[in-house]
Amino acid sequence: MSRHFRHSLNAIVEPLASPRPPATRDLPDSALRARLLSAPTAELTAEAATLRDAGFGPLVSYSRKVFIPLTHLCRDVCHYCTFARPPRKGEAAYLSPDRVLAIAETGARVGCREALFTLGDRPERRYAAARDALSALGYATTIDYLAAMADLVFHETGLLPHANPGALTAAEIAQLRAVSVSQGIMLESASERLCRRGGPHFGSPDKAPPVRLATVDAAGRAAVPLTSGILIGIGETRAERLDALFALRDAHAAHGHIQEIIVQNFRAKPGTKMTGAAEPTLDDLVRTVAAARLIFGPGMAIQCPPNLSPGAEAALIGAGISDWGGVSPVTPDHVNPEAPWPEIERLAAATAAAGKTLVERLAIHPPFAQDADRWVDARLVPSVRHAMDADGLARTERWAVGNAEPPPVAAHHPRPVDPKIADILAAAGAGDGLPDADIETLFRARGPDFDAVCAAADALRGATAGDVVTYAVNRNINYTNICTYGCRFCAFSKGRVRDNLRETPYMLSLDEIARRAVEAWDRGATEVCMQGGIHPSYTGDTYLSILRAVKDAAPDMHVHAFSPLEVTQGAATLGLAVPDYLARLKAAGLGSLPGTAAEILDDDVRAALCPDKLSTGEWLSVIEAAHDLDLPTTATIMFGHLENSASWARHLNHLRALQRRTGGFTEFVPLPFVHMETPVYLKGRARRGPSWREAVLMHAVAKLALHPLIPNIQVSWVKMGVEGARACLDAGVNDLGGTLMNESISRAAGTVHGQELDAAAMESLIAACGRTPRRRDTLYRDVAGERRAAAFAAAPLAAPVYGAAAE
Repeated sequence: MSRHFRHSLNAIVEPLASPRPPATRDLPDSALRARLLSAPTAELTAEAATLRDAGFGPLVSYSRKVFIPLTHLCRDVCHYCTFARPPRKGEAAYLSPDRVLAIAETGARVGCREALFTLGDRPERRYAAARDALSALGYATTIDYLAAMADLVFHETGLLPHANPGALTAAEIAQLRAVSVSQGIMLESASERLCRRGGPHFGSPDKAPPVRLATVDAAGRAAVPLTSGILIGIGETRAERLDALFALRDAHAAHGHIQEIIVQNFRAKPGTKMTGAAEPTLDDLVRTVAAARLIFGPGMAIQCPPNLSPGAEAALIGAGISDWGGVSPVTPDHVNPEAPWPEIERLAAATAAAGKTLVERLAIHPPFAQDADRWVDARLVPSVRHAMDADGLARTERWAVGNAEPPPVAAHHPRPVDPKIADILAAAGAGDGLPDADIETLFRARGPDFDAVCAAADALRGATAGDVVTYAVNRNINYTNICTYGCRFCAFSKGRVRDNLRETPYMLSLDEIARRAVEAWDRGATEVCMQGGIHPSYTGDTYLSILRAVKDAAPDMHVHAFSPLEVTQGAATLGLAVPDYLARLKAAGLGSLPGTAAEILDDDVRAALCPDKLSTGEWLSVIEAAHDLDLPTTATIMFGHLENSASWARHLNHLRALQRRTGGFTEFVPLPFVHMETPVYLKGRARRGPSWREAVLMHAVAKLALHPLIPNIQVSWVKMGVEGARACLDAGVNDLGGTLMNESISRAAGTVHGQELDAAAMESLIAACGRTPRRRDTLYRDVAGERRAAAFAAAPLAAPVYGAAAE
């Protein structure tokens, strides 16, 4: 740490908890500028920290990057810079493609996700060596070569390129947009005075403020997520710092494209003209950070490079930063080689000591990643989606719903639970419901806040269900996989035979349906769960025939069947209103309905995910009609694809409102998206299912948000696996669902967790978690005696018979 930082660190950290002044950022620009110049630093940092918390809560982000210095040649001669240097004998002017790729591959092997390309401005305009090297490589300009290397790294390693080549034309910005997910240009200063003789930018034409600002503006017009910022301590005044920040704010106001503002402190370097210049003090730095936060507001990422201010993490967080920038585990900071990157673990500990949790992001910041279709070239969009979670942050584990990878090991540094989370958890316990915004906050919980949400849900489970974990012995019967609907998340349904699909379309005969029902009864089942595709030849009478086949063959079997979509289609083919058709189904033996086809009860998401399916209102209407006829249903959510936490919150509150009216939901079943074989994922439109954190949180938050109206929360073992089921049993879950016997839908999407978890395995899993197993029926009544004995003595299943598809 420099002597200036040592001298002022304690003076800055101590006043951070001082009372908050009136909202500075609501002032007109002239008054805001005056206050930023005159107010005590402690007042500004305190207000800035509050504003940062409103936008980012308890999180501070960073990007795990590999630094690729494509060339050290530069036509500019900034007086503080050691990165740029003239050609050297025996030294290549540019990194070769092999060397670029070797650096990138090293980063990829240790989990980097960003490839940061840094280089000098237009060296070919100054040095013949640069022109000759480019010619030998087969490129006309440095930007041409940069574009080619970014494309090479992306395709060979999967790293997401961030290009930082300096001032650019509109055409060059467009050229780089096609091969990078974000770009960067530091404004550094808006003072043209610094470009005059004797100033640090004299002789550096690309550092002229109008040139830099023109690039910033052109990036906005090209819809490029841009990182920019200022460099303090190079001779500018406080007022000139504000000039630069206001200029960047105005550019952002015009285009909404600046993803991050960096406040970087000058470090004097030996061998430069400014080697003896005074470095800015910590007061200078935190005051400027606070000014940036107050000018840009709660939503802008504000960064300070941690390697340039070691030991000052608490002060910088207290001044309003939300991001540490790129941190590399493998390459040095080539721009500031005297300041090594902090170890990520040490940075996480320092961040936690300041009351925040360190989280990893991508090279493109979350709001832009979540709107990738607007901000990213179409070729790169799938990679962004596949690399991110629902919040737009980096997805850091190899585990995915349905695969064989082990769950990630939970490891985070302790810090106090965020007060906002604590308040929401207290309100949830009262059982009066939560507003959407509070549910969203719970879904964003990470680190100790995640633990607190799961613990609160588990405590509520203990208070309402005790230590009993229920399960049912049932059989899934999917009577056809032929479907006229084109749901983009579905790998199960097939078109007609002539469509030449990868899997064979089928339609079970009534005899085979009856045979499977009898076999299930003989193996101790009390329920068959029946669903299928919307076959073009099926009518309402088809579903009635399927019901009668089961009830004739196994009269005591509970039939849990037909999604709201099937009910709606069946009613329409007979010209009946939905309630009238439901009454016919009930009379034919229907005992309850699965609350599937809900997917996400958010019509904006449904328009992209399943546009020809029922709307939110239509789905709720069918379910309410069933409840009015005393036909209970389950409630589900299918999550982890296109949607976000706002969609999840709306979905849960739709269910809660309906349950308050009808009381007809028996349980809530989160269905995490199994991505592997689904069209929407393979076409690059969806994420890789929910992350582990999101999958567990869905169960916990549902317990809290639906309490006490929906008392049972179920985990899908076929999607989450046994380890996932165990984790969810500690996060509000009290039911393991059914043994299934057959499972087709998740298996078609790629899950590897099997088709049956028999009664003995269920009870062993529950007991291993220190809980008490209890077998139930569909309506949560106890099952014992002969049915229990039959389940434990079940014979192996006979080979299933699939009928040929009918045209």
